[in-house]
Amino acid sequence: MKNIITSVIIMCTLSTFSQSNQELLSHYKKYYKQMQSQADIQGVINALTHLNVLEPSQARKDTLATLYMNEGRHVEALNTIGVEKNDSDSDLAVQVKAFSLKAINDIEQAMVHYEELFRRKPNPFIAYELAEMKIRTGDLMGATRNITFGIANSDGDIVRNYYETQQPYSVPMKAAFTYLKGLVKINEDRENNIDAAISIMNEALVIAPNFNLAKISIDALNAQKPTE
Repeated sequence: MKNIITSVIIMCTLSTFSQSNQELLSHYKKYYKQMQSQADIQGVINALTHLNVLEPSQARKDTLATLYMNEGRHVEALNTIGVEKNDSDSDLAVQVKAFSLKAINDIEQAMVHYEELFRRKPNPFIAYELAEMKIRTGDLMGATRNITFGIANSDGDIVRNYYETQQPYSVPMKAAFTYLKGLVKINEDRENNIDAAISIMNEALVIAPNFNLAKISIDALNAQKPTE
């Protein structure tokens, strides 16, 4: 008799828990939609966090990490989905890991995920990021490969945005890659390649006369020339 009573109690408890869980899921799904309609990002984050606890989902984790990334909360984004490279990662997860790791200046790990993004979907934007990071880490041959790809695959419609001035500006992607080509040249030999690097950066200015960063770099290189 005691066993029967115990079994009934357990069944009732499980039923109640299941019902409560479903009610909570329903509540937070409605809350999620409401926060979306109000464009309340923190509310959306809160709703997704609760939903993922109640009903774990990798897709939800990826979305949550993306929201954190878009808000500039890169550590929270990485804490949500981790930093390891997994073959099963969605494109969105790889993108979050790449962007957020670069944002916190973990260049070595960021490059791992940028390489994976490039392997999955080669495009000039990812090639630029890779080339820029490889120049920073001294992999000039690797940077040159990405630059060569970028120049070959950049048409006039795609641009690169720059923010070093008070007013952001855009230049054609081909000009951006040409500028990186100049950076590679000066990094190959800082004493003897000044004129060659300036010449390449001037090519970037021909393509994009508004390329302020190229102008600044040319001025800096000219200042390094020995005075006669």
